[in-house]
Amino acid sequence: MSPAPGILPDRELYQAFEQGVLRTQTPLADNQIQPASLDLRLSDKVYRLRASFLPGPNRSIEACLKGDLVIHEMDLTPGAVLETGCVYLAPLQESLNLSEDLHAVMNPKSSTGRLDVFTRVITDQGTAFDRAPAGYQGPLYVEISPRTFPVLARPGDRLVQVRLRRGEAQGGDALVLSVDLEHPQGEPVGFRAKRHAGLVDLSHVGGHDPLAYWEPLFAPNGQLVLDPGEFYILASREPVEIPIHDAAEMAPIAPEIGEFRAHYAGFFDPGFGVACGGARAVLEVRGRDVPFILEHGQSIAKLVYEPMAGSVAIAYGASGSNYQAQGLKLSKHFRHWRDQSWPRLLRP
Repeated sequence: MSPAPGILPDRELYQAFEQGVLRTQTPLADNQIQPASLDLRLSDKVYRLRASFLPGPNRSIEACLKGDLVIHEMDLTPGAVLETGCVYLAPLQESLNLSEDLHAVMNPKSSTGRLDVFTRVITDQGTAFDRAPAGYQGPLYVEISPRTFPVLARPGDRLVQVRLRRGEAQGGDALVLSVDLEHPQGEPVGFRAKRHAGLVDLSHVGGHDPLAYWEPLFAPNGQLVLDPGEFYILASREPVEIPIHDAAEMAPIAPEIGEFRAHYAGFFDPGFGVACGGARAVLEVRGRDVPFILEHGQSIAKLVYEPMAGSVAIAYGASGSNYQAQGLKLSKHFRHWRDQSWPRLLRP
């Protein structure tokens, strides 16, 4: 019997390491394998580039870096600051040795998207970002461009993840998500990132004061004006549950419906929200071009479900998670807005 098509579950990801389909320079870290994905880790150096690029079908990334593309090379071992408005490229510790029936899809981790750090994975002979074709054998690199906050990065930091898919993508059901702008009791409906805020240490989970980086937003009339170029964290009105036999990815419902981009990182592992009766999806939104009025209940994104190739060993949240049972939530690097520093934020 042929192996089932779909996204490989954690059981098969462990087998992929044993079989050499997935390779890594150092031993796997705790919780690096998720129910349907593998976290990818930064190696020990990073290049600042003049511009983003794709190598094209006839060049390796290493060959591209030997030209005038690189402005500066930095050692990540003691920690390096990645500045906003700059483009960086970092080799990853993991590499691929895919068979002809497997291809790979990458995306930013949730915490990366909520920090407004723009990332894309590229491969040798790559003609598209965040994709490795069936049969690809070679290294992985991640392009990193902090948009709002400078970040302090070190070897082992995880900004992106990879899924292995057997066969072609199989479209499943889709759930349309709308935005929630009616929180009770004077609580914020979202947050807008502050410009010129301080440094975010990627290794310092829960160690940053959110008031130093974020402005709380209120919408007493159920409306919120998105300013061009500003970055927002909002939440869906609908609770989300991902069955353990499915995974899901958030996609724009229709780019033409508004002057904003919704989400930078939108992959949901099997079991997300199930144990807690549903968890809202966090929406990473950037205004563009002109100010735009967002209304409570306005459709803003959709979840597209895709079947797994097999059962997972550990469903999302079963072994701990920063985002299971989440409501409106910033990235894991910040203390929760309901914690000690936030009572003064709430309106009387």
